[in-house]
Amino acid sequence: MLVFIGRRLLWAVLLGFVVTVITFLIFFVLPADSRNAQRNERGFEPGLQTQFNARGSLPEQYVRFLGHVVLHGSLGDSTRSREPVTAVIARTLPVTASLVIGGAILFLLIAFPIGLLSALRPRSLLDKGLMLLVLAGLSAHPVWLGLVLSYVFGVKLHLFPVGGYCDLFYDSESTNLCGGPRYWAYHMFLPWLTFAMLFAALYARMIRANLLEAMDEDYVRTARAKGAGTFRVLRVHVLRNALLPVITMIGMDVGVAFGGALFIETVFELPGMGRLLVRSLANGDLPMILGVVLVVSFAVLIANLIVDIAYSLVDPRVRLRGKGDAVVVSPGLRRQLHAQPQQATESAT
Repeated sequence: MLVFIGRRLLWAVLLGFVVTVITFLIFFVLPADSRNAQRNERGFEPGLQTQFNARGSLPEQYVRFLGHVVLHGSLGDSTRSREPVTAVIARTLPVTASLVIGGAILFLLIAFPIGLLSALRPRSLLDKGLMLLVLAGLSAHPVWLGLVLSYVFGVKLHLFPVGGYCDLFYDSESTNLCGGPRYWAYHMFLPWLTFAMLFAALYARMIRANLLEAMDEDYVRTARAKGAGTFRVLRVHVLRNALLPVITMIGMDVGVAFGGALFIETVFELPGMGRLLVRSLANGDLPMILGVVLVVSFAVLIANLIVDIAYSLVDPRVRLRGKGDAVVVSPGLRRQLHAQPQQATESAT
């Protein structure tokens, strides 16, 4: 297990290096916007080359860029607000993270019961009705869906606020006087529901297909023949195998989730990284765009690393071994292996 985690960490470091190289080429080597170049020549704002002290050959510029990012943790200053990019991202990242994580938990809570019920009653009216319900959410654009939910539950029914954000922890010194877990969840429910509707249909269909495929396997029929009930068969034999593709897709959908969060933050006026990126693109704020791109890229890397580790924990039979790796043998299997020679000797005599 430790060898597997170490190998994945090495791959994550290598991919992180590739991400920084590609980001450097896009922002420092490719031609910049002409308006930003003219303003930088007139001295109105420091450009990326000046802020990162990128001088000399391309390898030297990359080393200086990497030193600022990795060693000093600096992403430059915003050309619009003159604030450090890291400080702005530190304020907006918790908002986007709470939206994505809370929405992911909600769509899994929606998708698993729907997928399970549809798999237990395939091609029935319940199956068709549930699939039609979740497909309606998948077919809607997040902006339209967010506006409809905000109008129905916020304007008409007055159940939830139509916009705004409250901090998870109340801070009397903060400019945002709204805070606390209760008010935070109260303001985030409609964004979570909008986010969940975008992914619930995809995961419900995936869970349904995986469950139907697993329930047709020979070991499931054997378990039923031995008298195991439906709940025990699902819990012990089926769900673990059905979870593996879902875990994989969650890691792959982190980047897609950020794209959906961009629209949701705009609709509900959440001060997250999505709105920050839109505002930075409109103003040509290259340091801020660079910081958002790097943070999102490394978030995808970390999410996939966590998924790889969780994949091996959910199904211990998964063995990704290279040359020279030791095979991990459980104590029970080790006792069986030691007992085999003795049993063979006794049977021969």
